[in-house]
Formats: sequence, structure tokens, C-alpha cells
Amino acid sequence: MNKVILIGRLARDPELRTTGSGISVTRFTVAVNRPFNSQNGGQNQADFIGCIAWRRQAENIAKYCTKGSQVAVEGRIQTGSFDGQDGQKHYTTDIIADNVTFLGSRSDSNNQSGYSQSYSQPMPSYDEQEPLPSTDVTEDPFKDFGDEVALSDDDLPF
Repeated sequence: MNKVILIGRLARDPELRTTGSGISVTRFTVAVNRPFNSQNGGQNQADFIGCIAWRRQAENIAKYCTKGSQVAVEGRIQTGSFDGQDGQKHYTTDIIADNVTFLGSRSDSNNQSGYSQSYSQPMPSYDEQEPLPSTDVTEDPFKDFGDEVALSDDDLPF
């Protein structure tokens, strides 16, 4: 399975381009914090991961995201290679973004809630929410499945 999930901030403004056939493509770099590393004196370290988005998603990223915007990227790793002008073979690793969620902008980090006024919607008050169904935890949830099944060690796949 080739699945990647990243949460980080854009390291620079996204670059929107159009292919010869008119398809939009955006390249952007996400800075993702590494877990705490005591070898670095307790300072955060980050990985800068190249991502590519296509079509409408590419246009939205270029329109609404700038350097410092926080995003969640779901996608897959794609590797490739090309011959550079220097005659050397260069290898690439990119994340092909299947889904990008905008989590906030750089200015939102000063906001306690983490959400910008322009993106927030008022939450319904507690009285306006539908009541949750009650659940009786004393009732056996498996009572309708019939008799107990007897298994031996030979029946198990491991």
C-alpha cells in the first residue's frame, strides 16, 4: 500500500502551472516537524517534502494557500528520474496529493483557536444540537448472534 498523510506548513508560495493540454498542476513544499530530537539541543527539526497537486485542487491550493499556510496532505509517494543539464542522472521523490485540507494560515498561529475568522462557522449551541441516543452498556451487544462458537488452535490462521 502506498499511502502518505502529512500535516505541516507551506515552506514557500505554491507554483501553479498549466500543461500543454491545459491541465493545472501546482508544486508546493510542506515543512513537517520531526519528533523531538535531544541531539539538537531540544530544537524542532523539519523535513521539507515536495508535493504535486493536479486540476481543480491545484488551482485551489494556488489561490488560497501561501507560505506558512497549514495543510493536511493525503496522497502517495512517486519516484522518478531525469537527466540534468550537467549530464548527471537526478532522482526525485514527490508526494502526489489526492486530497489537501486547508487547516489555517500562518497568521492563525497567533489566534488561540487556530482558525481564521474567514473560515470559521458558528457552532450550534448545546440546546440546538440533536440529542444523542442513549446506550445501555449493561445489555449484551452480541445476544442476537446465537450460540457460542467453539474454536480450536487448528482453526486459527496464525
